[in-house]
Amino acid sequence: MVPTGRGRTIGRMSPGSRGSRRRERSRRPVLYAAVASSVLLAGTAATTVYVKAQAHDATALVSHASAAAGGPSVSPSSSPSASPTVDPDALLAEALKGRDGTFSVAVLDVADGTSAAYSSGEDDRTYDTASIVKVDVLAALLLRAQDEGRSLTGQEKAYAAAMIENSDNSATTAVWDIIGGADGLDAANERLGLTGTTGGDGPLWGLTQTTAADQLALLRQVFGVAGDSDQVLDASSRAYVEELMGNVESDQRWGVSAAGDGDGLALKNGWLRRSTTGLWDINSVGRVTVDGKRYLVAVVSDGSATKDAGISLVEAVAKAAVPVVSGAA
Repeated sequence: MVPTGRGRTIGRMSPGSRGSRRRERSRRPVLYAAVASSVLLAGTAATTVYVKAQAHDATALVSHASAAAGGPSVSPSSSPSASPTVDPDALLAEALKGRDGTFSVAVLDVADGTSAAYSSGEDDRTYDTASIVKVDVLAALLLRAQDEGRSLTGQEKAYAAAMIENSDNSATTAVWDIIGGADGLDAANERLGLTGTTGGDGPLWGLTQTTAADQLALLRQVFGVAGDSDQVLDASSRAYVEELMGNVESDQRWGVSAAGDGDGLALKNGWLRRSTTGLWDINSVGRVTVDGKRYLVAVVSDGSATKDAGISLVEAVAKAAVPVVSGAA
């Protein structure tokens, strides 16, 4: 059975088979502090200043009158109070409050590193990757080549191009085998900083489990962020992944692209109908540009009744997320 990101049906493996391999390979903890913070803040919005409307309440934001204006102080304290800190996670939670669907999102401003994350469900839950894992598989292949002091072979490049640009499953299976399957992917992810991603059992790379936060970490490794000094992929490898993600076939350019203006778009999508439920996993990760500024966005979801419904959800979440870190929210 071969997993797919192109709408083909696969079944979920039994809990016993998945649990057996995971007991052999200790699972790294899924740390979702940022998302947990956003959920907490969203649940206590009445006591937290984080929505723009609060800025219009002068008594809430100003603790003293301007001495230059000669007005009386409105605070018993003689020292001015600092402006309230705006929490991007809380802003994102507010922006997505009440939205139906099971999803998780992480977004980052490439220029200044401002980021935000939110999960509609349990903070530590993971999602099937479907075909977004192909970026991770390619990163593992490139790390392997770097370690061996070589470039990709002609055959490996052919697999990589088909895997990313066309979401070809046979090419992905070939690369999956080259990197050593789940064990090879997990080893690469330790170096790439993905702490909550676990490779799928056997040939089931599409059932690799991941989080939006981990997908954002992978995008940082590929595209880079101002001030980052811990990138594992070298410049040539990063440029190669970026080139392929910027050249996906036209009918696969939905998803996080909805949050950008089309310039500098680079993305990879994943879609998978689960045979056990008939419901859809719909995921999208990539880089978008808005008014000349670049943002990294990762949205993962499951449980959509149709593929189109899942795409609409992912696109709506991405469009709500980018303004939070761009300052337009």
